[in-house]
Amino acid sequence: MNAAAEEPVFFMTDGASNYRMVRPWQKPSPRGDIGVISQLALDSRGRVFVLQRTAPQLLIYRPDGQLDEVYENPRLTSGHGLFIDAADNVYLVSYDAHQVLALDASLQPRFELGGFNAPRWGAPFNHPTDVAVASDGEIYVSDGYGNACVHRFSARGEHLGTWGGVGQGPGEFSTPHGVWVLADNRVAVCDRDNDRVQLFDRDGAYLTQWTGLLRPMDIWSNGADVFVTEQAPRVSRLDLSGTVRGRFRTFGVYGHGLWGGTDGSLYVAEQGHGMHCVTKYERIGPALT
Repeated sequence: MNAAAEEPVFFMTDGASNYRMVRPWQKPSPRGDIGVISQLALDSRGRVFVLQRTAPQLLIYRPDGQLDEVYENPRLTSGHGLFIDAADNVYLVSYDAHQVLALDASLQPRFELGGFNAPRWGAPFNHPTDVAVASDGEIYVSDGYGNACVHRFSARGEHLGTWGGVGQGPGEFSTPHGVWVLADNRVAVCDRDNDRVQLFDRDGAYLTQWTGLLRPMDIWSNGADVFVTEQAPRVSRLDLSGTVRGRFRTFGVYGHGLWGGTDGSLYVAEQGHGMHCVTKYERIGPALT
């Protein structure tokens, strides 16, 4: 290939690690390429599950970026949130169908949360956005485009409680867009249009908020560090107190979804003009000092 025609290679740091940008990360496939994507997650085999908003809704890539498997479900009319737990169970949020679909590691149905095409004000669900699962299997869903709340469910899908409401005060939300259960059992919620992440205990009691963020979209943690995609566009790395320890820009219009690999690399579901793709920020070593 002519050097002038090659894609440029960019490098970035989050203050702890240096990364090399790989964009697009996914390889072309005769079965089609990525459309408008919302979220991604990695399973225990290092496969990258990519959730897009039209059929085929779930594209599963091998660690080398080659398409491995495709999953379609007529109830998944508008994919938005995705989580894979330690047992490789898969949880899919369909925001305009007002549901969360729970699948096992073989992508067979386990149960559904919410009624298909049955929105509910103040109750599960009214255009939900994201889902996270705690280490004990409890499920937390940010219900953020119609409602402004978070719902808690048992590992079997029993509704245990709801908290939140419309507003800008502590425990209130504008658009709860992403959710994650931290290693210390705090539930972190990206309150996107209030430019903050709010922290709660598992029962929904308000604890604190992290500010200094611009429209936080998604959140992922490796236990010690917390990574947040923002519409700046950028990824910020925070410690568990919410202090920003580093950040770097993303590409496209912004990163919508975020997940990390066991090698310290970050994968971002990027939306952009003319190209929607997975971008891998491949960790190449510690940050320069």
